[in-house]
Amino acid sequence: MRIAIVINTSWNIYNFRMSLIKALLTEGHEVVAVAPHDAYADKLIEAGARFVPVMMEKGTNPFKDILLTWRLYQAYRQVKPDVVLHYTIKPNIYGSVAAHMAGIPAINNVSGLGTVFITKDYISSIAIKLYRLAFQYPAKVFFQNQDDRRLFLRNNLVRAGITEVLPGSGINLQQFQPAGGFRKVKCFTFLMVARVLYDKGVVEFVEASQLVKQKYPKVKCQLLGAVDELSRSGIKRQQLEEWLATGVVEYAGYTDDVADFIAEADCVVLPSYREGTPRTLLEAAAMAKPLIATNVPGCREVVQHGVNGLLCRARSGADLADKMQQILQLSEEELEKMGNASRKIAVTRFDDRFVIDRYLQAIKEVARKKHT
Repeated sequence: MRIAIVINTSWNIYNFRMSLIKALLTEGHEVVAVAPHDAYADKLIEAGARFVPVMMEKGTNPFKDILLTWRLYQAYRQVKPDVVLHYTIKPNIYGSVAAHMAGIPAINNVSGLGTVFITKDYISSIAIKLYRLAFQYPAKVFFQNQDDRRLFLRNNLVRAGITEVLPGSGINLQQFQPAGGFRKVKCFTFLMVARVLYDKGVVEFVEASQLVKQKYPKVKCQLLGAVDELSRSGIKRQQLEEWLATGVVEYAGYTDDVADFIAEADCVVLPSYREGTPRTLLEAAAMAKPLIATNVPGCREVVQHGVNGLLCRARSGADLADKMQQILQLSEEELEKMGNASRKIAVTRFDDRFVIDRYLQAIKEVARKKHT
């Protein structure tokens, strides 16, 4: 079969869906990546996928979004896939409409709600109406946690019968492995891995780091992730530079080799306002790290309070600081126990093999229905 994977960036496909692409290619399927062209397009081609560039602009301009629907429709008519796999908001909405127009079954994945259900304004109300319109059409809709699924059902955005919950994108347990026993070094390092967005809790991390360093001045607080000023929730680089000038937080920039940074960290932190199932936490859990995250949908699926980490209140730098200080007061044995619990949770609940197998099964089911 020919299977199209449609996401808002080629980077996203390469970093988060390569295990699925490899599995599809191994099964003998043809894979076509449909996304804006960026530095990762060639990597997808090298991996064995075809690549079809489709421009997807950020923002909520209705005229541009109508054009995106048309561009995706033209791409689907050109590629003629048997099934389309949609990820991220715009492909989920406009891709679903385009696939319906082209007569191609679609499988959607709600990998996170972004700011749509966090910031309540006219844009979010429009987005909800668009979801309700577009989600009439997919053959299957995967969610990454039960909270998101219940939210969509409560708002009558999707039929219950086509929905299912997956454990996020899963994690490659061979790629992300523990680096050895826990060793509490002199310079304890908290690491936050996320795009530099307000909704990821960057402000709270900076506030918490300042409070923690007042009591533990040798503690290192690192932020790793891309600056995304064009995002609706983006933090301006100038603001980031002002925070860095205080010396409270170190900015590690952006890298594809996240595992190297996680390996050097003692605890991974994610004070996000809402997630699907955060890849950051899955990677850190697989590498046997203690975790701190907000008690919100997505994060609490990975972090079990007092077992493999601690949960804090969302939008509270003070509570995050309190949890960071609690971690600092633990012994090496207690931290190692938490880290081992993280690895166990990753192995038993988030192995990406489960996600891949469910996708392979869903693709067969959808293709069978198409030809009956």
